[in-house]
Amino acid sequence: MPKFVKIAEISKYEGKEVTLQGWLYNMRSSGKLRFLLVRDGSETIQCVVFKNDVSEETFNNADKLTQESSLRVTGTVAADKRSPLGFELQVKEIEIIQIAQEYPITKKEHGTDFLMDHRHLWLRSTRQHAILRIRHEIIRAARDFFDNRGFTLIDTPIFTPNAAEGTTTLFETEYFGGSAYLTQSGQLYGEAAAMAFGKIYCFGPTFRAEKSKTRRHLTEFWMIEPEVAFCDLYEDMQLAEEFVSHLVQSVLKNRKNELEVIERDISKLEKIIPPFPRLHYKEAVEILHKNNIDFKDGDDFGGADETVISEKFDRPVIVHHYPAAIKAFYMKRDHKEPEYALAMDMLAPEGYGEIIGGSQREDDYDLLLQRIKEHKLPVEAFNWYLDLRKYGSVPHSGFGLGIVRTVAWICGIKHIRETIPFPRLMQRIYP
Repeated sequence: MPKFVKIAEISKYEGKEVTLQGWLYNMRSSGKLRFLLVRDGSETIQCVVFKNDVSEETFNNADKLTQESSLRVTGTVAADKRSPLGFELQVKEIEIIQIAQEYPITKKEHGTDFLMDHRHLWLRSTRQHAILRIRHEIIRAARDFFDNRGFTLIDTPIFTPNAAEGTTTLFETEYFGGSAYLTQSGQLYGEAAAMAFGKIYCFGPTFRAEKSKTRRHLTEFWMIEPEVAFCDLYEDMQLAEEFVSHLVQSVLKNRKNELEVIERDISKLEKIIPPFPRLHYKEAVEILHKNNIDFKDGDDFGGADETVISEKFDRPVIVHHYPAAIKAFYMKRDHKEPEYALAMDMLAPEGYGEIIGGSQREDDYDLLLQRIKEHKLPVEAFNWYLDLRKYGSVPHSGFGLGIVRTVAWICGIKHIRETIPFPRLMQRIYP
């Protein structure tokens, strides 16, 4: 019985006979030679079929193969300096599992709508494969970062009973005769967990019913959110910059091949080392005004504003102390500057905009109750949240990092739709 091996581990088997299981990525012919590029999801390798070394059936099987046909191929592993892997397979036998029909994605240029309609197949391409491998590395590194620092993973609900910040961007669904909403954040539940465990993070899908068609927005994306007890805004910012630097350095260390495939300029990523520049909101506004941007002091920044601010720096910049009037009810205000919230956003360089939003949370019961009423939110829906300020309240902070925007930035992708296996956009829910 031949030994089935993964292509990524082929270097362990030089001179040995092995069997690979995978799909035909491409093939070329030259006289009595057939060169099969076979992929198995872990890597791609060249398999050489020489007519004089194989049976007539095996050679004929090679000619029958079409792009994306599935097969098993047995042969001897041989060193080859010209190969990206350093090895090739000298074929002895080919077993066809299924001959693929005419594959719709070819080497010619395809439009975006066509590729998105065939996203289930587009995932097999070299570039998409590299992007999603990098996404995997970012998620793995994110979990390792928090796990190794004593954080506890807490799974927060997807269904929530209340619209924490209004209903305009929430997906509402019928829930056994009542209404529920798809979560926009696990933060409120994360705060409860932080009061139990000290340091926690949640990681899961979040939903935004924003009628936006920009390159930065999806209606469904994944977010990782740490929450820390006994933590102020400045400690929160330090945690955020150490976290983001860790993600970038992990990708540089473990996904060099994938970065080469997508032709990412890694010199820009190599600069992502703390400390990151920090700007008070007022300083950020000054940058806009100096660049002749028509911006009203007190407003929130739009995507174009964030780009102007971030392009002044070669690494992410943290903007903090936003006007309290434009921020959420749960954000604590600075007692020295009560018109400003102890909030912060991290803006990625190269025009990718906000990748992190966070704040110190209001820990005073009376002030939080006042804020809930000021925002015209139903107090009864937040009684459990107010309880956290009645039973051992402490200063605490946290933030959320959106995986898709982070992937887009690290990969240098123009549109966010390529950063997730099956993107959900305002006009797209298929496939």
